[in-house]
Amino acid sequence: MSDDPSMSQALLVIDVQHALCNGRWAMSGIEHVIPRINAVIAKARAAGAPVVFVQHENEHLVPGSEEWQLDARLDAREGDLRVRKTTSDSFHHTALQAELDARGVDALIVSGLQSDFCVDATVRRALALGYPITLVADGHATMDNEVLAAAQIVAHHNTTLANMDSYGPRARVRLVPAAEVAIS
Repeated sequence: MSDDPSMSQALLVIDVQHALCNGRWAMSGIEHVIPRINAVIAKARAAGAPVVFVQHENEHLVPGSEEWQLDARLDAREGDLRVRKTTSDSFHHTALQAELDARGVDALIVSGLQSDFCVDATVRRALALGYPITLVADGHATMDNEVLAAAQIVAHHNTTLANMDSYGPRARVRLVPAAEVAIS
């Protein structure tokens, strides 16, 4: 899987944007999730792996607005890749695939927001494209909905995504806590 030293990994940080981390739309537990993501970012940089920040755009997340900006607590740097998207799937009509291909990336580490929307859709698409995935088990978040609490949604997606095995022997999801993520 993605702990294979012959694989070239990239870290995706999906939609950790100001409006989703602060105020009324803040994801549950975001104050704990961001430091975990930052710890994985530090590991990626130390290993020379690309760090890709994905930013969602819609009528509430208008490019250039404060709400659209990456959360200030993230360790984002000028040289990091940025991908803009308009759907839950970070690959759909974006430059993500081309950016990964240009860097020879063949395995992904995934973190970010929202577990039940953009994280889920991006992981499923990445699996369909053949990527082995390390999902940072404690590095994604969401908010309560009408049926489930945020913690239940995160746990459900961790379990569901880790048990997807129909994409072939290589394209699987491993759940790894941020403290145990290894990047080569």
